[in-house]
This record gives sequence, structure tokens and C-alpha cells, in this order.
Amino acid sequence: MINKYDIEFKKKIVRLFLEEGRTKKSISNEFSVSVGTISNWVKQFREECQINEKANDEYNYMKENLRLRKELEDAKKENEFKKSSGILREGNRLIAYRFIQKYSYLFGVRWLLRRLNIYPNAYYNYLKNRKKESIQEKEDIKNKIKEIYHSNNGILGHRQIKKVLQRLYNINISKTTAHKYLNRELKLFSIVRPKKPNYKKGKPHKIFENLLKQDFYVEEPDKIWCTDFTYLKLTDGSFRYNCSILDLYDRSIVSSITAREMTSELAIKTLEKDLKKVKKIRNKIILHSDQGSQYSSKKFVEYCKKNMIQQSMSRARCPYDNAPMERYFNTLKNELINHYYYKTEKEIYESIEEFAYVWYKHVRPHSYNDYMTPYEKRRSFKRVNKEINFN
Repeated sequence: MINKYDIEFKKKIVRLFLEEGRTKKSISNEFSVSVGTISNWVKQFREECQINEKANDEYNYMKENLRLRKELEDAKKENEFKKSSGILREGNRLIAYRFIQKYSYLFGVRWLLRRLNIYPNAYYNYLKNRKKESIQEKEDIKNKIKEIYHSNNGILGHRQIKKVLQRLYNINISKTTAHKYLNRELKLFSIVRPKKPNYKKGKPHKIFENLLKQDFYVEEPDKIWCTDFTYLKLTDGSFRYNCSILDLYDRSIVSSITAREMTSELAIKTLEKDLKKVKKIRNKIILHSDQGSQYSSKKFVEYCKKNMIQQSMSRARCPYDNAPMERYFNTLKNELINHYYYKTEKEIYESIEEFAYVWYKHVRPHSYNDYMTPYEKRRSFKRVNKEINFN
């Protein structure tokens, strides 16, 4: 279908181009007329001006209006430029380039280049170099991520790598960027441990009510502890069992013992080790565990009662009721046990002690603590309490 345009419409389009200084592309987008058609109409009008004196006068009038319009626009730009360009008086070319980038939407790149007496090639070369710098900066960050990943045996995910970057190198990137660099571009993934085997359930002496009900927030240390067992395998195929106690306030491991058998005696020894560190028990400490026979045995129940420990237990077959403890053991397996072969008891005992009391407590940032280490979280509590008591 061929569109037919009347003379008034054609004149309007030509006037927009010659008098108002609009670009052919902007006119084309607004009035749905091709750029080629606009060029033909402008060409026809200029040819008419050669033979028609009235048309020539009209053309001169348009050019004069366009000149005055541009002068007015330049004056406005010059006024705004003086207000916002005081820093450019220093004569720093880099600052001038950044100024152009920032205010090009307001003044136009060409006008600013002309006003600042900068060659276009110089400015566009600067933009290319900035892109190279950005690419190099990205590569540097990825290299640091790779270094952090391998130096920690592949145990850190993108959230923790983000925090380590911030802590070690003062580099701030979002979790999304950290995930993109680590997983999608570097193809590095944190190592996940295999699922644990099922345990045989013993006969309980007494089952206690679940006092936590999955509310794991605690306002002060040594108020609520969680405990559990996990299995560990040596190279000869034999198993050892670790019993640990975790303080819900800062998620620190306050006691950890590994032995050959998973018994109520091991649970008592682990609790006894922890109680020795507590200077004075003002109120009963809540100890949350599963319904395993080690924690529901008569011997363990009586020991807790004697030492002002209030027992709390998860529902049967509901690991979510003791989620912080499950998470710690998941971290222990994922970040330590599954990376090494342990031939002797001594090797595995020392390795777990160092992990619980050094790495997990003093080095590894924890998301629950807003990525502070458990030690930093507890120290901040002591500092606040000291200030309150002082005041």
C-alpha cells in the first residue's frame, strides 16, 4: 500500500528538520515516515528554492530561526555548564572525561567535546580503556575467588566467598555476582557431603517436651545448648563417634569429644567438659537433643537433673527440631571429614578439635551472626555488657 501525503504535511516535516533542527530519525519515529522519504522532501524543497523566490525567502527565514534557536540553546547550556563545572577549572583531563559521561544526557556529547576543547578520538579512546580496566578488574576478582576456593579445599560457597573477599581484600560484590563468578564462569562448586546412614533406635528411659519448637534465637550465651552425635569413618572401615554441644547464641561449639562408641557416657563426658567452662549457672541451662537412647537414658537424665540442666527433645524423626546441630555436622563433614582419609584415631581426633575450636570458632564467618565468627559475636556481647555495667 502506497501512502499519499498532502502538501501541508510535507511542509511540516521539512520545517521540523530545517527550522527546529530535529534529526531525520526522530521525525521518522514520531510520524512513521521513512528517513529516505524525508530526505527526498528536503531535497525537493531546496531545489524549489533555486527557482522560486518566495520559497527561497521562506528557506532563509527557517535557517535564521534555526541559528537563533541554537544560540539560545547554547546560552542555556553555557549557563548550566558554568554552574556545574567548577571542578573542571583544575584542568584535569580525566575529570573532564568523567564529567562528559555524567552530563552527556543534559548537554550532548558533541557540545561538551567542543566546549571543553577535546578531540572526539581522545574521549572515545578513554571509554575503550575504561572497558579494558573493567574487564581486568573482573579478572582480578575472579582470580582471588579461585585462590580463596582452592586454599579452603573447595568448601566455601558463594555467600561465604563474598564475605571473605570483603574481609581480606575490601572488595564488595553482591551475592548474585559472587554466584555468577564462582559457579557460572569459573565452574567451581562447594563440595557437598553424602547422606549419613540410619541409626538403630534404642529404648528411652524418659522423653522430654520440645521446649524450643524450632525457635533457635537466643539473646545471651550459655542459656540454650544443642547436642547430637555423628559418625566418622577411618580407612580401615571402623567407625568413631563425635558428640558435640553447640551454644545457640553464637553457634559456637562449646564442647566436642570423639570416641569409639556412641553411649550415654560419651554424652555425659561432653556435657561435663562444657559445664567446667561455665563459671556460674544462675538459671537452668536448656539442653536440646533428639530422642536417642544416649540422651533419654536414666544415667544421662539423672546427671542433667543433678547439674541444673533442663532437657528438651526433638519430635521423633524430625531433624528440623535440632536444625543448628544438623547444620554444624553437615559443615564438619562438608568442609573437613570428606576431604581427607583418616588412618588413626589420633589423626581424626586432632583434626576435629582444630576444626571445632579454631576454624569454626575463630576463622569461619557464620551467616547467623551476620557473617561474624562465633568468637566475634560472643566478644561483642561481652563488650556491650561491660559498657552497660560501667554506666
